[in-house]
Amino acid sequence: MPSLGLALMLLASLISPASSSCSEHEKSSLLQLLAGLSRDGGLATSWRSNTDCCTWEGITCNQDRKVTDVSLASRGLEGSISPSLGNLTGLLRLNLSRNSLSGALPLELVSSSSIIVLDVSFNRLAGALHELPSSTPARPLQIPTTPCASAPSLAVLELSFNKFSGNIPPGFGNCSVLKMLSAGYNNLCGTLPGELFNITSLEHLSLPNNWLDGAVNGIGKLTNLVTLDLGENGFTGNIPESIGDLKRLEELQLEHNNMSGELPTALSNCTNLVTIDLNTNRFSGELNKVKFASLSNLRKLDLLFNDFTGTIPESIYSCTNLTALRLSYNRFHGQLSEKISNLKYLSFLSLSNNSLTNITRTLQILSSSKSLTTLYIGCNFLDETMPQDDSIDGFENLQVLSMSECSLSGTIPDWLSKLKNLGMLFLQSNQLTGRVPDWISSLNLLFYLDISNNSFTGEIPPALMEMPMLRSDKTPPKVFFELLVWNENTFMQYLMLSAFPKVLNLAINNFTGVIPEEIGQLKGLISLNLSSNRLSGEMPEQICNLTNLQVLDLSGNQLTGTIPAALKNLHFLSRFNVSNNDLEGPIPNVGQFSTFPDSSFGGNPKLCSPMITNHCGSAEAGPVSTKHIGNEVIFAIAFGIFFGVGVLYDQIVLARYFG
Repeated sequence: MPSLGLALMLLASLISPASSSCSEHEKSSLLQLLAGLSRDGGLATSWRSNTDCCTWEGITCNQDRKVTDVSLASRGLEGSISPSLGNLTGLLRLNLSRNSLSGALPLELVSSSSIIVLDVSFNRLAGALHELPSSTPARPLQIPTTPCASAPSLAVLELSFNKFSGNIPPGFGNCSVLKMLSAGYNNLCGTLPGELFNITSLEHLSLPNNWLDGAVNGIGKLTNLVTLDLGENGFTGNIPESIGDLKRLEELQLEHNNMSGELPTALSNCTNLVTIDLNTNRFSGELNKVKFASLSNLRKLDLLFNDFTGTIPESIYSCTNLTALRLSYNRFHGQLSEKISNLKYLSFLSLSNNSLTNITRTLQILSSSKSLTTLYIGCNFLDETMPQDDSIDGFENLQVLSMSECSLSGTIPDWLSKLKNLGMLFLQSNQLTGRVPDWISSLNLLFYLDISNNSFTGEIPPALMEMPMLRSDKTPPKVFFELLVWNENTFMQYLMLSAFPKVLNLAINNFTGVIPEEIGQLKGLISLNLSSNRLSGEMPEQICNLTNLQVLDLSGNQLTGTIPAALKNLHFLSRFNVSNNDLEGPIPNVGQFSTFPDSSFGGNPKLCSPMITNHCGSAEAGPVSTKHIGNEVIFAIAFGIFFGVGVLYDQIVLARYFG
């Protein structure tokens, strides 16, 4: 037994580290980082000088007690990054992302002989990107997501969401095994340096949302690229034929640039492509040059806002894995092919603002698409008739439907009543007539209804006061869109259906009668627009129950009586318009009412307030201006939504959220 105990002691001494704690030199380097922070996110309670730094929060050491990882993402850190981190000779991975760090990125980090992953994204770092040194010592590369035998040190450089400026330095060409360069959402400018195209090891090149420009002709040299994201810059020229050399490419994102020309035939050679996003450029010509049949892995194709012509090539429908297809705002014409039914997984389809014809056949074809959740086909089928027949039977999973701005005649069709999952319905700017059907209240998930700028008649139907989603504060389903949905006026981006407000828009129609008192039941409403109708009577006091209301537009009617004083309790109200009615009495002058412009009350000679020309109690005061506000202005005011957080929301172009 004594000999066994001795053996165990010897074994323990062999496998134990040479030292029991990190070196004073490395501890001092980390404490210098801590000293440079104005807010340390509570690190000081763990990072104490009398303890082993290998036990500190966010610190990992190897068996030799050398610091290998500093992982301090999302810790609420503020202050500067100390150059002392460059003294950690065993440091492999540094992650300071998602904090509020400022100042410059120390050159000691990007020239470190040991760091293989450097992530400082989502901070406030500024200054120019320093040119990297001409050479760095080699060491084994150990990245869990990218196994590799050996390579020089820097393999992953993540600088996104900071304030870096200036040009991309040519020194990056010396990073001979750099696999990921990500510097999106900064202020970088100039052209891509030629040396960048010599980093043939690059697998991920991501530089979106900068001020970069010039051509991308050298991109074909990066034959290992899996991701190419140069979106939201100022790149010009065409996509070179050499794009076909990128056999591994899966993500091609060139959206929001000034690129032009036809799509190269060689794009068909990128058979691993999963995403092609070319939206908002000046690409032109027909799409027939691209053999989409060879892109069997393609899931998302976005060609929004370009100048493509001809018919939609049927080879697109060979991409049977497509989940999202957006071809809006181009010049495609003709009828939709039945072969689109081959896209069994298609969830997001936007074809609006083209010159497509035959809406009845289009809807018959698409109704069999069981996976379809978002459908935008507005600004097509001009002057056709809204289909009424029962041959349109499907769309059971549809959540968003837009058939706006088509000048369609007819009435709201009964087949819409079958769309039990519908959350948003856009029928504005058509020539629809008749009454709103009572079954509208049976669509239990409908929270956004826009039937403005039509010719609907009759009183506001009671069924609209019974819509379940508008009567409650319940949020719409948290469903993610297949393509990023964004408002190009404010550059706000949306990924979920529930990001949109609850809206009832009946503006610019021929509704008559009074505003029903039951309107007060729609307590979930964010925006209510009844402008430019022929409504009469008084403003119902029950509107004051709509405590979530941010937009209220009753302009251009024949309303009488006073403005209810209790409206001052609508604390979120940021846009209000009752102009061009026959209202009288004092305007509430407390709270947000003191911030509304005079135009919100114009065209009501009997209204008075210290805020406008007609002062209350002044017999000699002149009347409020009755200058006519044109339909275009009324329309713009009626559809503008300004959220409390400063989001400008313009319903005229709402369809452009989805293309």
